Amino acid sequence: MLQRLREARENESGFTLIELLIVIVILGVLAGVVVFAVQAFNNDGKAAACESDWKNVQVATEAYYAKNASTYPADVAALVSAGYLKEAPSTTNGYTITTAAGVVKANGACTHT
Repeated sequence: MLQRLREARENESGFTLIELLIVIVILGVLAGVVVFAVQAFNNDGKAAACESDWKNVQVATEAYYAKNASTYPADVAALVSAGYLKEAPSTTNGYTITTAAGVVKANGACTHT
């Protein structure tokens, strides 16, 4: 009977501690790669949103200029109050859009300055 137990233990196969640690390290590296890849997608989204907001403010500024005797709006809030924009672009996305003398500028995630 004791001989049978010894034979059964010798035939047991399983993972060693080293093998388990290697798997954990590999999974950690893969998780790190995924985190950086998702972060890059998020930055692309912010840049696209900034570009879209910049273009909307630019078009609204041109419309304001055409309708108001060739005068430019004082700021983005003037475009909102005059009804050319539904709402001012959000400043919580890491960029700001301003107007001055008909020039629309974006700071932050946008490439327009």
